[in-house]
Amino acid sequence: MMSYEEWFWQHKEKHKKIVDKLVTKGYNEDKIIEYFDFENMLQEEKEFCPLYKDNKKCHDIKKLNCFLCACPHFRFSDKGIEKKESKTLYSFCAIDAKNSKEITYENSIHQDCSDCKIPHSKTFVKKCFDLEWKNIMRECRV
Repeated sequence: MMSYEEWFWQHKEKHKKIVDKLVTKGYNEDKIIEYFDFENMLQEEKEFCPLYKDNKKCHDIKKLNCFLCACPHFRFSDKGIEKKESKTLYSFCAIDAKNSKEITYENSIHQDCSDCKIPHSKTFVKKCFDLEWKNIMRECRV
């Protein structure tokens, strides 16, 4: 299984490759954000997300935007953040979003963002837009 850290750096590279291609084509911020709409990404960037091969969305949202993929409010550490009773917390939501929850696996606790839609709206993406995904996500790694 891939660690948070591995996923973070691999995703950064995939994202950068697409954004660099779009910038070279002269795309502005709005066109770049539009390009990352789920329906377009499913057709144009099949390797970006493992769910694309099954025509599946990560969240049940009519207009899902994949620019961020992850959320800038997500915090993680592969080494563990803190102990909660006999379990180790590996990830959490920095804003304690109302639709977020924790999920426990054996001795570990992880953030479950499956019911949260915050990072997948164009409005949110536009609010925190940066050509460099890692700049938007700079606080995720603790």
